[in-house]
Amino acid sequence: MAFARTCSVALVGVEGVVVEVQADLEPGVAAFTLVGLPDKSLTESKDRVRAAVVNSGAAWPQKKLTVGLSPASVPKSGSGFDLAVAAAVLGAAERVDPRVLADIVMIGELGLDGRVRPVRGILPAVLAAAESGYEQVVVPECAAAEASLVPGVSVLGVRSLRQLIAVLADEPVPDEEPDELGRPDPLLAGLRVPGTGAATGMHSAGAAHHDPGHDLADVVGQDAARTAVEISAAGGHHLFLEGPPGAGKTMLAERMPAILPRLSRQDSLEVTAVHSVAGLLPPGKPLIDVAPYCAPHHSATMQALVGGGPNMARPGAVSLSHRGILFLDETPEFSGQALDALRQPLESGYVVIARSAGVVRFPARFQMVLAANPCPCGRFSQKDDFCDCPPMAIRRYQARVSGPLLDRVDLRVTVDRVTREELGAYGARGESTATVADRVRAARERAAARLADTPWHTNSEVPGRELRSRWHAVRGAMDEAERSLERGALTARGIDRVLRVAWTVADLKGHDRPDETDVLLALQLRTGVARGALSSTRVPV
Repeated sequence: MAFARTCSVALVGVEGVVVEVQADLEPGVAAFTLVGLPDKSLTESKDRVRAAVVNSGAAWPQKKLTVGLSPASVPKSGSGFDLAVAAAVLGAAERVDPRVLADIVMIGELGLDGRVRPVRGILPAVLAAAESGYEQVVVPECAAAEASLVPGVSVLGVRSLRQLIAVLADEPVPDEEPDELGRPDPLLAGLRVPGTGAATGMHSAGAAHHDPGHDLADVVGQDAARTAVEISAAGGHHLFLEGPPGAGKTMLAERMPAILPRLSRQDSLEVTAVHSVAGLLPPGKPLIDVAPYCAPHHSATMQALVGGGPNMARPGAVSLSHRGILFLDETPEFSGQALDALRQPLESGYVVIARSAGVVRFPARFQMVLAANPCPCGRFSQKDDFCDCPPMAIRRYQARVSGPLLDRVDLRVTVDRVTREELGAYGARGESTATVADRVRAARERAAARLADTPWHTNSEVPGRELRSRWHAVRGAMDEAERSLERGALTARGIDRVLRVAWTVADLKGHDRPDETDVLLALQLRTGVARGALSSTRVPV
């Protein structure tokens, strides 16, 4: 038989399409043709596969060889098809039984010596294979742990093409020579994108719950800001911190991921799939189960924030922070175009990027934390006159963050300058991260129980129409918020967000429904205007 087929997966964003890899041998001049809309990196697989097959001890067929990737209308890129192409060629040459290959999905890059190297996006590729009904997957040995996260799929990890041939032909599996002790595994090279990691602010290590270097107890004073951080974490609300340099805005934002609950199994798979496609999976940790933290520099472009790049788009910061924190420090220094590009993912929870090579969709359900100085010099305040900036410069600086973007922020807090007395009170440490995290977890459990039969998990995800029709506040509690709407101090979106925050405050306090105090606190945190009994700096929750 001069025909064989097997399967691989083409990734479009974080979604996979199962591709049938067909190999056909015909009499004629020896040639190798690859069809099916491959890109440059996939076209180069012809030379890699030929060398890998020969160096693995198998004979290369001296006939006219055609390899087709079906469906041909789907763009295909990357080197992850190498293993499937080699297996299909060997099946057509009858080195292995073609019937064994038909129901197996193979993902992996081949080295010239026949070793199987890992590729990015193993998890979403295996998820796509499982959803299409395939039960057997072959992946590189070092990526088998990531592929095994998908239930109901039998995963075979191979280190070389020689081993795969032996398994498919039911022959003794050869042992590969181990690498030198103490040297890094060369097969892991390329699994992570160069120039990424903790130094870039696009990683998940900052959310480690056991990190002793990021504790809320280190924050001096800032009672109102700490309350806002707790409410933001409990309900998944967006937060804007404004204050002079050195007041603690960045400290508060860096400690937010640690008070968030651990991710559910479904959320972990979503986050891991995005980081796998981006090449940002932490070494030795195939599953990300803590909230990611992404803090891009203010010089980041719009493509870096929402995703993009040549050919098929790559995930941006909003997708890398999916189910976690996106922290934009020095927010007015970001370009207006980049900031305004955040409006759509803030509302929808995903990003759709259209390119000539295709349209991709990335998840982007994140918590946005903004931090800004009040003016160019950073010393503007209602309490003192240290600022040297003219009024026009202050207004121009604050206008860099557009009104429509701020309207999507639930909590706005002024972080005041730390006083000498607060710094000198050595014994007056605030609550620790563990204490606040326990309250946040309890509040999220209350919200999850209330939303059990709905597609939403946190208060920030509930649409306004559902809040108004199904989950009411106590009678008369929303009167002040409705008067603010009539005066134009709140928009229709704003009053919905006030009610969402009020439900989070009620969950933290253990109330069955938001009362007037809960709504007033939410309204104060929304508008920044002190109201009645909540006028003190300390706002207890």
